[in-house]
Amino acid sequence: MKVDAGGYESTVDGAGAAAVTAERAGYAGWWAPETQIDPFIGCAVAAERTSEIEIGTAIAVAFARNPMTAAMQANDVQALSGGRFFVGLGSQIRPHITKRYSMEWSHPAPRMREFVLAMRAIWDVWAGRAELDFRGEFYTHTLMTPFFNPGPNEFGNPKVFLAAVGPLMTEVAGEVADGLLCHGFSTERYLREVTIPALERGRAKAGKSLEGFEISGPSFIVARDSAQEREAGVQLVRGQIGFYGSTPAYRRVLEIHGWGDLQDQLNAATKRGEWDKLSQMVDDEVLNTFAIIGTPEEAVAELKRRYGDVVTRITLDLSPDLQPERRAALLEELRAPA
Repeated sequence: MKVDAGGYESTVDGAGAAAVTAERAGYAGWWAPETQIDPFIGCAVAAERTSEIEIGTAIAVAFARNPMTAAMQANDVQALSGGRFFVGLGSQIRPHITKRYSMEWSHPAPRMREFVLAMRAIWDVWAGRAELDFRGEFYTHTLMTPFFNPGPNEFGNPKVFLAAVGPLMTEVAGEVADGLLCHGFSTERYLREVTIPALERGRAKAGKSLEGFEISGPSFIVARDSAQEREAGVQLVRGQIGFYGSTPAYRRVLEIHGWGDLQDQLNAATKRGEWDKLSQMVDDEVLNTFAIIGTPEEAVAELKRRYGDVVTRITLDLSPDLQPERRAALLEELRAPA
């Protein structure tokens, strides 16, 4: 299992510094989310400041862009990083696409499938393998003149990861992507009973198996030594679980555990504007099903127990004050076979 780092940096300079810290600490990869910075720019700065660590967007909002813009951004960061870049894409949810980005929303799984296929078709043109003639239901790309063609990328195309929760999007990831970014709002049971079968269906459509396909596992993890730090982390995670649980798109995860009514209650609270009450509605059973909480050693042991035979990489936030020798031992333990 590869162990990655990531965080919600508010500046691109902070993102670059975080990637440097992760590389020095021995992490395999570092991921930039699209929250307060553009993740492609964050990864570009990270690529300039590092030399070995893999870097990726987790996630870049696909439907806020189009396949041409995403293909160009990913191509640039792949070249800048020397082939260390992963383009991680996600759909976001309808209100954000239509109200925050003022973009069109429809049929997210088929649209994402077409988005990735179109992006790959554009890369093929730049590599000299085809003419641009992509005609789909959602995207059409038929013009590429030499002036706008960057030519072949000497490091090849970046790997494509898709973020998915529902089985339809997960199946798309298996069919057209190189890896899956499991949403934090997943559980071991959901991963094994819903996610993996959907991935296998998608891989079968592409005539492939899961061999070589990367799965980045769920990461609601609080790994801290002091009880005070763990409690602070628990309160944060309760709020995250409540926030995601309030979204109808994620109801299926709760339903598999018999908690469908909780989704109704959380959603109703958000409609009343009671955002501060979401964490209070997440009881200990729900918390401990989604999250892993304990000392760093306890968290690593539980990570391996839950996901060691399923995922190929995990994002783990360890305290920056952890002794280097102890951190190295924990990372090595996770890298070892389950």
